[in-house]
Amino acid sequence: MQKIEHPDYNSPSALKDFMEKSSMAMQKKFGQNFLINEKARIKLIDELDIGPGTSVWEVGPGLGAMTSEILKRGANLTVFEIDRGFINFLHGFFADYEEKGNFRIIEGDVLKNWKKAVDENGIPDRFFGNLPYNIAATLIADTIEKGVRFERALFTVQKEVALRACAKCGSDDYSSFSLLCQWAYDLTPLMELSGSCFWPRPNVDSKAFAMTKKAAFPECKNPQLFVKVQRALFSSRRKNVRNNLTNYLCNGEVAENALKEAGIDFSLRAEVLPVEKILLLSDILTDIIK
Repeated sequence: MQKIEHPDYNSPSALKDFMEKSSMAMQKKFGQNFLINEKARIKLIDELDIGPGTSVWEVGPGLGAMTSEILKRGANLTVFEIDRGFINFLHGFFADYEEKGNFRIIEGDVLKNWKKAVDENGIPDRFFGNLPYNIAATLIADTIEKGVRFERALFTVQKEVALRACAKCGSDDYSSFSLLCQWAYDLTPLMELSGSCFWPRPNVDSKAFAMTKKAAFPECKNPQLFVKVQRALFSSRRKNVRNNLTNYLCNGEVAENALKEAGIDFSLRAEVLPVEKILLLSDILTDIIK
């Protein structure tokens, strides 16, 4: 494909003009916003910690502002893009990299395509993206639940999602999602980004956070059961762990015996339980349910 000149990624008016001349419109259903703050873009890629030969996945590259920065650093980049208009431009913007084999586009919904990409090409070193609110937590949790962990991942998401991911045990934001993230990774909150950093300007603030694969991953006997148990314990935040676990197991006696063996007070709620306690409970249930 013939190479196309990039628009000015730092100028809302230039981006708007480019889109209008291309007869394209931003798709709200895809959560499309461009990060127009160049310093923020560079800092985020610095935090991603990539170099020549690093394999990277990027979700939702749009017109390629972050993509360009990643490729400049010599990475081997695969992007997931659902918008046909953006896909056509990405082929043109990065034709040289594509010819050299350093750039590849996977078309369609990343929620449906990411596992196949792992099966065909293995797990990349880095996972990156400015994730739309409607898929952010689902995508991150899905990779963890399916046993896929990246050496380092970095996401910009709606601030609420980042707070949930990084929430401490016992806090109001601590949830099943928090526990999953902290089971698999060490999390580091990064910069907050106001709506003015993006075009079109969103109505919410965003926050970036990094996830580094735990060197000492807390193992358990049955990871699939652990995922189901922790989700069940958080299924109703107003109910205590005995009630939620009983509902999941359909057996109050088994639930109480397992909680007792794990040293968990029946009256507690899941948000006060650290990862280690729920892993222990899962292991005990694994032996009981055999």
